[in-house]
Amino acid sequence: MMQTTIVRFKKPRLKKPILIEGLPGVGHVGKLVAEHMIDELGAEKIMEIYSPHFPPQVIVENDGTTRLVSNEIYSYKVKKGKHDLLILVGDHQSATTEGHYELSSVFLDIAEEFKVERIYTLGGYGVGQLVDDQTVIGAANSIELVRELEKHGVEFRANEPGGGIVGVSGLLLGLGAQRGIDAACLMGVTSGYLVDPKSAQDVLKVLSSLLDIEIDMQALEERAVEMEKIVAKLREMEQGQMPPTSDEQLAYIG
Repeated sequence: MMQTTIVRFKKPRLKKPILIEGLPGVGHVGKLVAEHMIDELGAEKIMEIYSPHFPPQVIVENDGTTRLVSNEIYSYKVKKGKHDLLILVGDHQSATTEGHYELSSVFLDIAEEFKVERIYTLGGYGVGQLVDDQTVIGAANSIELVRELEKHGVEFRANEPGGGIVGVSGLLLGLGAQRGIDAACLMGVTSGYLVDPKSAQDVLKVLSSLLDIEIDMQALEERAVEMEKIVAKLREMEQGQMPPTSDEQLAYIG
């Protein structure tokens, strides 16, 4: 039987690295942020991770070829800063509860290997309706980290999210605490049923402040403008001002 496998390409020497997790989740907020960072910073892929806990499918590329579902880790050396970066992205999270724990443990093993000093997990905070809220909600595995994040504009709400933080974004905080690794989750408020580049912008602004690095946001801003047009049309439909049409261009949703 297939086991979780790590394919390594390089092992860079990194300076007090911070791990950023941006796997698919609510509104694809974390995924948008992490992939945008990889593109803008020119981060280098150093690992691919394969697991039988991923959905049983392959990804079809633009040229018609296929590949297995995977997670990937990229590295980036910050020229002027205290911390280099490891960025975790991927096609899917685990499809099983056991897999979430196993893969989170694998990610933490990698974090310990590189002597990661802190983990930021990224995601969306779904509210079930279209919103203009620019709030970034946080959770952390130490009160000291809570206080630090508050200084950067992160909002903490008692007992929220109400259902907890599901998947890798939550487990890296809980399992990370058991290993003595500071970890926090940054969640952009979003509807929960649309890809949300605007919420991703809000999270990236906070993360850039925490990391003390500048990241060009133009590509995210352009996607946010396009999404705002779609959201405006959806609101009109909800209000009954115009019926949905079969040729409406909503290909960006999903």
